Amino acid sequence: MSPIDELLAEARIPTTPRDGFDVGAALRRLARDAAAAKAGPDPDVARTAQAGQRLSVVCRWILNKPDAADHVDRLAQEPKALQDDGSLDVDGALVFACLLHLTGHPESAQFWWQLAAGAGHRAAAYCLHLHHLALSEMREARHWLHQVTDNVLDPEAPDSTFLYFLEAVATYVRRTGLSHANPPTAGLEMEVDRLAATEADSCIIVRRPDQRLADHLHDFTRR
Repeated sequence: MSPIDELLAEARIPTTPRDGFDVGAALRRLARDAAAAKAGPDPDVARTAQAGQRLSVVCRWILNKPDAADHVDRLAQEPKALQDDGSLDVDGALVFACLLHLTGHPESAQFWWQLAAGAGHRAAAYCLHLHHLALSEMREARHWLHQVTDNVLDPEAPDSTFLYFLEAVATYVRRTGLSHANPPTAGLEMEVDRLAATEADSCIIVRRPDQRLADHLHDFTRR
């Protein structure tokens, strides 16, 4: 046998099964995997996948409220809102956060939701719950849900049953499209991108809205 034949013989891929391979065990694993796939996804996984969609529905509702633009207008006129919590329009912070979420700025949306939730705004805390749930950040999602439902200082805080029906309605609206809550217009999205661009050199968070964006939001809510 020539040296080349010896090298080719050593390089030949063996076709006999490896010793110790349990064909029966492998078939049983495949059967278990198939049964799990047929049973459908884990409920927690499905809930996580739907959370982002429900958050978008809730944000559109908030953005379309008749007084949404008024609150953002007040927020735009508060130059020291980030330094002085007492001057922060928390409803404006909520609306602005929802607009940021709907226009593709999730980190900034989280920042403004946290400002509003820190001031006791339960709707902002609920948005944070859905936001973290969509990211599979379960610990943070549970924390913000606790802020919504377990407020000992407010006996009228919504309970888990109320939130269940709220989520059911949001899911129905998402699936059927039966909603008068319009998504942000291209003009609004451009205004948010403009604000984001002015902060790009110093901070990734989109700062306080200005009067120009507030005016566009007034036009949006009047439509």
